[in-house]
Amino acid sequence: MAQLRQDHQKFVDRDTEIIAIGPETPEAFADWWHKHQMPFIGIGDPKHDIARRFGQQVKLLKLGRMPAQFVIDKEGRMRNVHRGESMADIMADEDVLALLDEINVEKGE
Repeated sequence: MAQLRQDHQKFVDRDTEIIAIGPETPEAFADWWHKHQMPFIGIGDPKHDIARRFGQQVKLLKLGRMPAQFVIDKEGRMRNVHRGESMADIMADEDVLALLDEINVEKGE
């Protein structure tokens, strides 16, 4: 999350919205969100409703919900899916930004 906060402007420059979804209650998530001054949208999902819709895995032996990252274009098409196998298995921001650049070139933006 800290890296996303640091790179947030790079995503904004690519006309991209970041939405982070976590397993905490909405109140706990909002408290943490404000305390850490996150500049993008955060949603608490304690019942895993959103996670289930996107097929995010929960592995209790690996500390809970596995990371999952999705790039969805403005037409609502899923352009990339990355489902982590461990808590550290996430796409680097540079890789996501490169993918966004490719999508923008395709669209002539």
